[in-house]
Amino acid sequence: MSPTHHVGQRLSFDGAICTVRYIGEVTGTTGTWLGVEWDAQHRGKHDGSHKGVRSPTAASFVRPTRRADTPQSFIAALHEKYASDNHPDTQIYFSGKVAEEVGFDKIRRKQAQLHDLEVVIVDGLRVATARQGDERSVRETCPSITHLDISRNLFETLGPVVDVCRDLDDLRRLSINGNRFNGVLTDEALFDCGPALKGIQELSLGDTLLDWTELCHIASKCASLTSLVAGSNYLPALPPVDYSTLTTTLTNLNLEFNDFTTLADLSSLTELTALRSLILKGNRITDMAPPGTSAPTFSPSVYYLDVSYNEIKDWSFVDRLPTHFPGLTGLRLTHNPVYEPTIDADAKASSSEDAHMLTIARIASLRSLNFTTISASDRANAEMFYLSRIAKQLASVPEAAEEGVKAQHPRYAELSDIYGEPDVIRREEVNPSFLEARLVTVGFHCPGKGRKTTRIPRSFDVYTVKGIAGKLFGLPPLGLRLVWETGEWDPVAGFYDLDGDSSSEDDELDVDEVPDEIMQGANEDTDGAKPGRWVKREVELKDGPRQLGYCVDGLDATIRVEER
Repeated sequence: MSPTHHVGQRLSFDGAICTVRYIGEVTGTTGTWLGVEWDAQHRGKHDGSHKGVRSPTAASFVRPTRRADTPQSFIAALHEKYASDNHPDTQIYFSGKVAEEVGFDKIRRKQAQLHDLEVVIVDGLRVATARQGDERSVRETCPSITHLDISRNLFETLGPVVDVCRDLDDLRRLSINGNRFNGVLTDEALFDCGPALKGIQELSLGDTLLDWTELCHIASKCASLTSLVAGSNYLPALPPVDYSTLTTTLTNLNLEFNDFTTLADLSSLTELTALRSLILKGNRITDMAPPGTSAPTFSPSVYYLDVSYNEIKDWSFVDRLPTHFPGLTGLRLTHNPVYEPTIDADAKASSSEDAHMLTIARIASLRSLNFTTISASDRANAEMFYLSRIAKQLASVPEAAEEGVKAQHPRYAELSDIYGEPDVIRREEVNPSFLEARLVTVGFHCPGKGRKTTRIPRSFDVYTVKGIAGKLFGLPPLGLRLVWETGEWDPVAGFYDLDGDSSSEDDELDVDEVPDEIMQGANEDTDGAKPGRWVKREVELKDGPRQLGYCVDGLDATIRVEER
């Protein structure tokens, strides 16, 4: 074994940081090699495997004689970053022309006042110790730091980190992402580190490759911790751990870009009774729990959930969210297969806008979705749109199968009580090979001239349809306006927008609170629709070569003929 290297050692070669995982011979070569695991996942010429053990990041074999970058102390890195006299001349270009620097010297002088620095970032500066030799202490050099980022450095244990924090009485945010710590559970530096870490409220431990037990062991040393970031650690599940020191303080937990596949993988988090925000972005979540197992129910304190960029394919996952997150008011769901457009008769999304409305309608408690506040009118529109989609799905199945369809939509009965049960219009299916399938039965009606019905090929364009209508009623075709009456209902626009939108419960209006003049306007021409909530949806057939079959749905259509 090389006398100058050891397994677990942190090294930097030309600015690229790695960890020594193997020292010895390599088959087919002579001499000793260092098997190093690179922090950068795409570096190296090896997949990280040796003797059946695979590293989650790329790896290489390098000679022990290869010159490594020199490690330095935190104090030295601080001077290099904020107080060096060797600043390179900075040139700023606008449209290819060099711009005059204004104020950069002032900024550098201010940064050089290390004693007053509050935010310090020494990310990737080869820091290995707190101080060296006769360097001044951290307390003497920079005691005012409140936010410290010492990510991606050469620490091998947490000792140097604790040494730095011990001299920072005002420290509130600590980021040590991308480091590789050895022996966390037996690290003596953590045995009495309470006074050094007591003021930290936000801790970032992303991309450290530590397991959940080790991550929580570090977090538990921060008595005031409210926010923990532990993303990109390849965590497949969270085993039960001692949450006693985190139960009443931890409110925000970020576990993005790990390897969870169901919410059951996070069952142990139900003990965190103060948790308010849970970020699960970029995992591989598909369902609440594996088949045959129960999904966890999280604390009612959890009001925000981010499950974007996962693999959620079924709306049943969305329907179950209120049960397992009883306090849920904010959700991010974008970039999941369930949000991808589909074309079918089910109550599914045919566009991202549809998906947005369906999500709002399925979760009654939501006040914000994908960073957008949900107003009272947004909710009413979404819920009535959802009912119309369910009606289409019901119309596509026999009456005997209706209850099975309704069971797929837990809010159907509730929404029907609010807005009225939608009409289900079934049409007999026609064999597509028959001529009948290529004809549309059109019922034309013209004010003052009665109603006439005829059958028109789906391939006829709007100009031809106008010619037919003109001939039926003895009117000039080019002077006609054709309006397709869809038979469907849309929510009254602006019904809830009397004083501006708001997601606050205090701003929501009941029907009885709406002024009579507004109700009267909303009730006009609703033909028996629920007062103040619905209007007919009509579509004008614009002049053009578009075929009738693409302008109307189904094989039956009602078209109103108007003289311009």
